[in-house]
Amino acid sequence: MKSNLSILLAFIAVICLATGGIFVKLSSTAPINTAFYRILFAVILLFPFVYKDLKKINKQDWIIVLFSGVFLAIDLILWNKSFSFTTVANANLFVNLVPFTTIPLSYYLFKEKINKPFLVGILITMVGILVLMSKNFQSSGNIKGDLLAFLASIFYGLFLIAVYKVRLKMKISTLMFISGLGSLPVLALGISVFEKFEIPTSINDIFFLLALTIFSQLLGQGLLSYSMKKISITLSSIIILTQPIFSAIYAYIIFNETLTIIEILGIIIILIGVYIGKKEKFNYNFSFTRKKVYSLK
Repeated sequence: MKSNLSILLAFIAVICLATGGIFVKLSSTAPINTAFYRILFAVILLFPFVYKDLKKINKQDWIIVLFSGVFLAIDLILWNKSFSFTTVANANLFVNLVPFTTIPLSYYLFKEKINKPFLVGILITMVGILVLMSKNFQSSGNIKGDLLAFLASIFYGLFLIAVYKVRLKMKISTLMFISGLGSLPVLALGISVFEKFEIPTSINDIFFLLALTIFSQLLGQGLLSYSMKKISITLSSIIILTQPIFSAIYAYIIFNETLTIIEILGIIIILIGVYIGKKEKFNYNFSFTRKKVYSLK
């Protein structure tokens, strides 16, 4: 019974996480501004729950997690910008290729062994990417969006690697709070360089920004953190890989974004490649509960 509840919570978490790209596109706030408010609201909402724990963290860990926020900020900038050029389904798919950044880096930095399934997974994923993007080679816009989302996955992978050693010393909420503090100055700099500061005033914009924070940043990650303590790595991997599918469904209903048979085939091939590539390697859950790290938007 408890296992079934955990599976249900994991699916609810993924459903919440899949709304991230939807709220970014629905908001009329500029992409980097949207990322800034997403983190700002999260930091404000998390503070009452973490302030007692902040005093227990040593200076070195503070610095490491604050610095990791730089990678997190760049990830959000690239990911949010990608929605201006590509579909929600593609953006969510490419940003979840994080294992192909973290696993090679973990080999060099932490001497984690790279297994054969990972190499097979890379080859299958590359085939899937070529299939998925085959109809977009004539459209520089779509390719630009896909590339931005993929670059976002690299920076999110760097974020996860940066907190690899300290993730077990603090609660997930505390880590999210401190890394958020580190992200805000970078996001503010990004706004000053590429956009201009916007203050959301309409009810719609405030609603979408709060919904993005609550559903994707807090509720999705929180439920995922809890459920991953109760279910197996293999099962959690399968559930997590459904996120781009939910994103595509949302995009079809809300934005009328349709997928061709070729694109669906490409997505399926990529999901198979990612699943094989990280099978029995890491439990890349952002909750860090199994001593490994996972990435999700």
